[in-house]
Amino acid sequence: MRLRICTWNINSVRIRTEQVARFVREQAPDVLCLQEIKCQTGEFPAEAFAEMGLPHLKVAGQKGWHGVAIASRLPIADSPHLDVCREGHARCVSATVEGIEIQNFYIPAGGDVPDRALNPKFDHKLDFYAKLTAEMTRRDPKAPLVVTGDLNVAPGENDVWNHRYMSKIVSHTPQEVEAFGKLMGSLDFIDILREANPEPQKLASWWSYRAQDFRQSNRGLRLDHLLLSPGLRDAAFRTGAASSRVHDDVREWDKPSDHAPVSVDLVL
Repeated sequence: MRLRICTWNINSVRIRTEQVARFVREQAPDVLCLQEIKCQTGEFPAEAFAEMGLPHLKVAGQKGWHGVAIASRLPIADSPHLDVCREGHARCVSATVEGIEIQNFYIPAGGDVPDRALNPKFDHKLDFYAKLTAEMTRRDPKAPLVVTGDLNVAPGENDVWNHRYMSKIVSHTPQEVEAFGKLMGSLDFIDILREANPEPQKLASWWSYRAQDFRQSNRGLRLDHLLLSPGLRDAAFRTGAASSRVHDDVREWDKPSDHAPVSVDLVL
């Protein structure tokens, strides 16, 4: 069977429920991981998701900000909750679908100043990465695991519009790139989107609202990721090539999120 897993920073699920419904109709995800739902758990539009064909939900909401959710066509079971956010924000939700553990994160953006001593938000971001990396070092690499979400780091030179400039800007600084690399190495994760779209191809999943035409300005960042444990390598490459993409056309829709969905197809 094909299992399509998607991640999308929706930037307010209640505002964009109709966009989610359209995406589900057009792309048929089996599992949809959302970040920045910006509602409390009881305010999540569960009925609308059931009508879309995604009735199985795990939601971690928070008033006003943050919040994450997993919506699935298939039944879901509990997975270990990873307590890696020192501030107690709703930034992590987990579930198991078809025997695959899915950990969905909204990692802190980190503010504007890339200095841990001067900027508590940046310190929080790197602390979040350190805790998550420590957790992953204790995992069995053979176990099927997906770490996904808005991880708020563009790790490679071709994941930003201008490497030299962005190296001084939070999201692509050397400290963050190093933290992302340590997370990748902790379980020998597979960056499946990059595997499917090798270097030097430019990739982005986020574009600022400041640009009237995001394609013309072309200043995107790849902040949204699907990281697979080695235990999923066969499922990702069973057809011979990885199937993973950014659905950047969604960014063209009316009043979109500033992020586009990213998907992977696994063959189980």
